[in-house]
Amino acid sequence: MLLVPYIRDHKETVIAGLKIKNFKQIEILDEIISADDARKEIQKKLDDILAESNRLAKVIGDLFKSGKQAEANVAKAQTVELKELSKSLNDDLIEAQNGLTNLLLKVPNIPHSSVVAGHSAEDNETIISVGEIPNLPENALPHWELTDKYDIIDFKLGTKITGAGFPVYKGKGAKLQRALINFFLDEATAAGFREVQPPLMVNEDSAYATGQLPDKDGQMYYANEDNFYLIPTAEVPITNIYRDEIVKASEFPIRNTAYSQCFRREAGSYGKDVRGLNRLHQFDKVEIVVIEHPDKSYERLEEMSQYVQHLLVKLELPYRVLRLCGGDTSFTAALTYDMEVYSAAQKRWLEVSSVSNFESFQANRLKLRFKDEQGKTQLAHTLNGSALALPRIVASLLENNQTPEGIRIPKALVPYTGFEFIN
Repeated sequence: MLLVPYIRDHKETVIAGLKIKNFKQIEILDEIISADDARKEIQKKLDDILAESNRLAKVIGDLFKSGKQAEANVAKAQTVELKELSKSLNDDLIEAQNGLTNLLLKVPNIPHSSVVAGHSAEDNETIISVGEIPNLPENALPHWELTDKYDIIDFKLGTKITGAGFPVYKGKGAKLQRALINFFLDEATAAGFREVQPPLMVNEDSAYATGQLPDKDGQMYYANEDNFYLIPTAEVPITNIYRDEIVKASEFPIRNTAYSQCFRREAGSYGKDVRGLNRLHQFDKVEIVVIEHPDKSYERLEEMSQYVQHLLVKLELPYRVLRLCGGDTSFTAALTYDMEVYSAAQKRWLEVSSVSNFESFQANRLKLRFKDEQGKTQLAHTLNGSALALPRIVASLLENNQTPEGIRIPKALVPYTGFEFIN
């Protein structure tokens, strides 16, 4: 979340940024400042009472030493009253702080200066396009028909077992999934990321810390008896490794990667664009997460973007990189690059990765800090990216590589699959 001093000192900058993100409730900034004023007033009263209590404690000691017991007892009675008052004020302070936090949680991150205004994906900027669009024959099949033809992914069986959006991978389809996961993890570790295996469920504190709550509450699967949330991405548990931590500046950049299954309700998603693997409720993804010094986080963002592009080149997939406009940038991100691959049978671009810099927005919620060269405690910057999400990668691999002999496997994956064709 945003820092209150920043909102106070750069209010017009914050307003301009929020407008680029199409955030309408600008009046909440004044509510935040007023709530912080009220909190400060309570804090001052409490501090004054505690100071007076400390002063009286010394006075009482001196009175007893001087044999002035009656005066000491009067002073002791005062301390009892002050203790009760301080307890009441402390309760008020907690309530005021919670009210302030609840207001701050409703305000999105402000975008980087390079982010343009816009309302939807139609307004995103294309930064680069790489590779040639496959020229498939007229009888080319979309991936949901190819999966039936080769019996590698069963959507109907998944619907029977669970529901729509939970496919069953079979035979070479299952091996392709495993091959991609291992390929992505091996590439990430070779690039300097430490592999971790996080839990697939997180508590409420973790979900708030990375910004899934309250913004994405309706999109997350919830285990109500335990108050746990199924993760929508491994970003959530990986980043929370560093919640309430002061990391060493000498460790920057801190790089982690993880494979996980991801769970998203995708409420409100309907129509032809969600067929097959295009939008699932459970899917596999390898994530990269970086904790970085604020001065170097945008350098790191470009590096992460290049890394994801390197994976797409190895998979021989045509792709493009988009810089998201304000209206399409997430609640928590300051700047996001989307990587899209071309799905030749569907004749459309499919998003397969988002690489984002959250600056200090998540770190403020996480209380993720470091000490600078002067020994002053500062908030770190957090970044993450999909490297990569499997469903649409698989969709594009199947469609783009269909041949009369079967579906060709890219050379980089053959050592992992153990076969060159799905046929």
